Amino acid sequence: MTEITNSRLDDATFDAERREVLQTWSTGPDVDFEAGVRLQEALPEAKRFPLALSRADAENRTLLQPRAGVALLREHIALLNGLAPYCDVLPTTIDAYTRHNRYAEAQEGIDRSRAAGTSLLNGFPAVNHGVDGCRRLVEAVEKPVQVRHGTPDARLLAEITLCAGFSSYEGGGISYNIPYAKRVPLERSIRHWQYCDRLVGRYEEAGIRINREPFGPLTGTLVPPFVSHVVAILEGLLALEQGVRCLTLGYGQAGNLVQDIAALRSLRKLAHHYFLNAGYGDYQLTTVFHQWMGGFPEDEAQATAVICLGALVARQARATKIIVKTPHEASGVPTMEANQAGLKATRQMVNMIADQNRVDGPEINAEVEIIEAEVHAVMRQVLKLGRGDIARGAVEAFRVGVMDIPFAPAAANLGKLTPVRDNHGAIRIYDAGNVPLPRDVLAWHRDKIAERARTEGREASFNMVVDDVRAISDSKLVGRPAA
Repeated sequence: MTEITNSRLDDATFDAERREVLQTWSTGPDVDFEAGVRLQEALPEAKRFPLALSRADAENRTLLQPRAGVALLREHIALLNGLAPYCDVLPTTIDAYTRHNRYAEAQEGIDRSRAAGTSLLNGFPAVNHGVDGCRRLVEAVEKPVQVRHGTPDARLLAEITLCAGFSSYEGGGISYNIPYAKRVPLERSIRHWQYCDRLVGRYEEAGIRINREPFGPLTGTLVPPFVSHVVAILEGLLALEQGVRCLTLGYGQAGNLVQDIAALRSLRKLAHHYFLNAGYGDYQLTTVFHQWMGGFPEDEAQATAVICLGALVARQARATKIIVKTPHEASGVPTMEANQAGLKATRQMVNMIADQNRVDGPEINAEVEIIEAEVHAVMRQVLKLGRGDIARGAVEAFRVGVMDIPFAPAAANLGKLTPVRDNHGAIRIYDAGNVPLPRDVLAWHRDKIAERARTEGREASFNMVVDDVRAISDSKLVGRPAA
């Protein structure tokens, strides 16, 4: 593969690649871009994801969205219609086989599900159902639908679902590689997602706005805010270059109220800074807050408390959208009823605090300043490594550890950055690895970790990290040693 660059794909390159992409599975040749444009144009306003986001932002509302997907079309439609009264926008979560482009195995899962009378896949195999099946899904629901998945190569999935009327598409070449894949070269996944973004850009140029949402939580385990912010900004810049004009940047709940509020507030400000400085001005930017992505308590009441904490933070931080969890997170794929319960609990919390004053104070401002300093330090080095090109810089930054995602499986990730919680549960840096954080920021992190060590009467060590990973499942945030 030639060296990756952040440049818009020209028509000849895109069209040649498209012919190959549409031949990778039997449903691909059914894609017709002009027909997709006409279908998207005909969507009523109630089914347009970008419009729902812009209205929510303008009206200071926070939208609710669950995660949901099953193998068979009729059952998936029933599931979404069962969730629709409790949420504002709908998902279609894609199955694991499709995420890895294993469409033959996805088809076997469909066939076995039909025989068994129940879904034997952990999501909806949209590629196998094709344009016709996906179009019937969009027609059968009354709210906007987004594709949610985890796919390093999502080109065919994008072609089929956007042609069928889905109006939002999640993922990115970094966020759907480093946390999800082991041996997919980062250059390859970024290039494949440039194709997806160029496809969205072509719809934009045809007058159809499609929302794009990089995946914010990454591994969902002790991810420092600056790490996910840098990925979101990089993927946003890559998307903007390909013609995307509607972006939703995300953040995954870390657990500390002050840090989480500061993180989401800083994300929008930082994104505007980098987008505008790169010369992009005509874009729509919103935010999404992911409720807790780590281990959940098995007890439903305790799990509901975790969900409500996330709802509180998201609303205080003025997120445009919340990805809602369920009380059954610890036990596998949730039922529709469990999804409804999570949505109802979140709605109750959001409603109760909707009109309350925004929490502010010196602690939140201090966290915002730290996050901003960290993001700027890393972004400067990414741009330097890429000689001004953020695609090339991102690949090189991961190679040398300037960018490093904790607990990620990818071989492209150095894995030296080690986070740990401080005495109040905020995520701090135990070992920065090769990440170029400023000396004063690193000293601040060390002081916060030392405070916890004194409180617990033990040396700061990797044992704290292990304890923190397990803590929420034990109904705590900070992994304190047993008394």
